This record gives sequence, C-alpha cells and structure tokens, in this order.
Amino acid sequence: MTISPSSIEQVIPGQGSMAQPARRPTKAKRRRFRFVSNAKAATGLAILGVYVLFAIIGPWVAPYDPDARSSDLVQPPSAQHWFGTTHLGQDILSQILVGTRGVIVVGLIAGVVATVLSILIGVTSGYLGGAADEGLSAVSNTFLVIPALPLIIIVTSTISNAGDLIVALVIGLTSWAWGARVLRAQTLSLRRRDYVEAARATGEKMWRIILFEILPNLTAIIASGFVGTVIFAVMSEITLAFIGISSISTWNWGTILFWAQGQQALAQGAWWWFVPAGLAIALLGTALSLVNFGIDEFVSPRLRSSGKTRVKTAAGRTVRMRVGFTPVLGPPRSSPPPQVPTGAVVLSNADGKAVGR
Repeated sequence: MTISPSSIEQVIPGQGSMAQPARRPTKAKRRRFRFVSNAKAATGLAILGVYVLFAIIGPWVAPYDPDARSSDLVQPPSAQHWFGTTHLGQDILSQILVGTRGVIVVGLIAGVVATVLSILIGVTSGYLGGAADEGLSAVSNTFLVIPALPLIIIVTSTISNAGDLIVALVIGLTSWAWGARVLRAQTLSLRRRDYVEAARATGEKMWRIILFEILPNLTAIIASGFVGTVIFAVMSEITLAFIGISSISTWNWGTILFWAQGQQALAQGAWWWFVPAGLAIALLGTALSLVNFGIDEFVSPRLRSSGKTRVKTAAGRTVRMRVGFTPVLGPPRSSPPPQVPTGAVVLSNADGKAVGR
C-alpha cells in the first residue's frame, strides 16, 4: 500500500496520543518584519525617529529661547547650558532643537516632491514609449544637465524671505531628473514581462497596470531614490544657510554654523559652537544611509542575509559569506542510512522512499 507523506502522523513510543508537529511560521509572516529585523535598517529608522520626534517637540522642550541673550558669553558646556553659549549668550542646545524642524521639513517635502515627479515622468515615459517617451525624456535630460545648487541659490536669493517651504519646493523641482531616468530604464524592462502582457490582454486599463503590476516591482528603486533625495535636500538646505543665502533669522543647523564661522569660533577655541551641529548633521546622514543600505539588503538576493556572516545551507553546511565573493556549494555530504529498529514497519511512498515507520 502506498501512503502519501502528508497522511502520516508520527506515533511516540510508549504514548497512546498522537503528537502534533510543531507549527512553523508561514512565509508571509517571516517576510513581514524582515526589513525591520535588519540591523542597519533598524538602527537607521530608530535614529531617524528620534530626529522626527525632536522636529515635532523641539521648540517645546528647548530649555531657552534660541534668540534670548544672556551674560554668559561664549561659555563652554555646563549644567546651565549643556552645549555651551554663543557670543551673545544664546543657548546652543536650544538652537539645535529648534533648528531640527526646518531641516527635517525641507528634507521630507523635497524628497516627496522629487519622488512624485520622478514616478510620474519616468514610469509614464517608459511605459508609453514612442513620441511621449521622446518628449518626456527630453524634459528629463534638460533638468539633468541643469546645475541644481547654483539654480537653487539664484532662486532663493531672488525671492525675498524665502522660507522652508519655498526652499523645499525649489530643491524638489530641480532634483527629480536622475530618479526619473532610473525608473524609465526599469519600466522599459518590466513592460514586456509576461504578467504585464497578460494583464494587458485581459483588458486591464493602463493606470491599473501601472499601479498594480509595475509600481510594486519598482518599490525598492523608489524608496532608495527618496532617501537619496532627502539626503541631498538636507545638505542643500544646510549649505544655503551656511553661506548666508537663505534667511539667517530662522534657526537651523546651517545657521548655527554660519554664525560660528562669522564670529571665528574655531580661532577662539569655542569648539562647542560648531561640533554639536556638525555631529547632528553627520548622524542624520548616517541614519539615512543605513536605511538606504537596509533597502538594498532587503531587495537584493545577494545581500538578503541581513548582514549575517555565516549562513546555514539546505544541506546542513555552514558557509561564511564575504562581500564580493559568492560561495560555491558542493554536493551534500553522504550520510549513513538511518538505523531501523528490529521489527519496525517502514512505510514508503510511490518512489520507494521511506516516509515513516
């Protein structure tokens, strides 16, 4: 008699009850938290969450008014002023907390605007093809060769009292071309896949094919482009404030560095005036880079080990993963046949393989 493996239950010797096999987590449940389980992505998201929290509550938790002057001129960090004071006695910690909101707002708004434009133009250009592709590609190439930072400097210096919203819109409207080119190239590869052709053959509308068939396969590229645009927007905002192009009456980390440079903080030995702002910029860039690395490891099959250096293969061997090297797995080691107790009944399937006893 032939018995399928799914219909056999293991009987524990000495017990009359049937032991239920341990339930393994489903594949969907294991994949649900794979991105967060990545150490780089989790660290970057945690640091980024702290920055967003300070951007929301920063002006409320600041110990002093960032514009308030005091008699403590250029004082090093102390119990009263954790990050020291400026040449006017202003508290540097309060300036950093209040300035976090402008940096985060500019980065997120510019990232959203640039990502939306790159999706609309890049995906549409790659999917439609023909004259529409030529026209949209020409627009992308035009914005691609325009120097973004000089254009941002000209626009922000022309507009009087340009706030964070104006700066974010200018950065977003001038930094979408590269992402559009990448999405167009990937869409050209996806539009002739079998599942897209099947959806088109069944009469699906173009917007539905783009939303439900193409965009899900572009999620990693879109997320990576968004993170890169946010990094560029943050650095552009800080650069504009540091060179004095944007309004210096609104506090952000670039404004702190502007006044520190103008008052010769380095020559005075006032390291506390520029080091905290520089560390805040570096830590934010590190957090965004870690999130970007986590996205790459989540998507790429070669990096999907989530940073693990040792991976256990299906054959039971442990292989050490090294960056730049693909491990070559040999045939599984031959194992001796299992020992069958005397008098035991062995059940086999149609191929003659033992499936239970």
